[in-house]
Amino acid sequence: MSHSDHSIHREHHFTASDAVRDIVIGMSDGLTVPFALAAGLSSSVPGTNIVVIAGLAEIAAGSIAMGLGGYLAARTEREHYFNELEREKKEIIEVPEREREEVAEVLRGWGLQETNVRLAVKEISADSDRWVDFMMKLELGLEKPEPKRARNSSLTIGISYIVGGLIPLIPYMIIHRAVTALLVSVVSTLIALFIFGYVKGNFTGSKPLKSAVQTALVGGIAAGIAYLVAKIIT
Repeated sequence: MSHSDHSIHREHHFTASDAVRDIVIGMSDGLTVPFALAAGLSSSVPGTNIVVIAGLAEIAAGSIAMGLGGYLAARTEREHYFNELEREKKEIIEVPEREREEVAEVLRGWGLQETNVRLAVKEISADSDRWVDFMMKLELGLEKPEPKRARNSSLTIGISYIVGGLIPLIPYMIIHRAVTALLVSVVSTLIALFIFGYVKGNFTGSKPLKSAVQTALVGGIAAGIAYLVAKIIT
């Protein structure tokens, strides 16, 4: 049978990078929070100046808060990794037999026969760097973080939040009648949420259409609740 007679099976796997995750975090909140705030204010003010001022203030505060949160999360992740690394280095010296047994348990979980487990444990533990690397990745599930991860994360999340937040706010900058600006903002933001959700679905491995509908629905509900609350209060 020729090679062309065989159906070629290709596996497509995608693991969202740190940058993609940060963009998703920033854009998700950036599109929904300022959108909800602007919609809520639109029900109680005739013009758009207050909406724009409040919206810009929220975007500035939100981007800083989100960026700082991303920075602290990445720093914590990095500190956790190196704390665990030092602990593993210490344990393979102080309690090597227990650490070898932990390696064996991981290998047994893969279905290896006991003879092969013993051989593999001997090979892995013969080199301390390889041993520690095995424990970090396969026992603890920890990957070494990028050196500039904290800085890059804070910038990516903050900028993504600003970009997302400006989309629902731009109509209020152009149109000076709050009701009209609200309608344009709703349409443009829901379209942006749908597109963002679709792209996010592609990048994260979920169903793009389902992700698009869910993202748009969440943003729309948030804005609708904010609008109704402001309407009731005023």
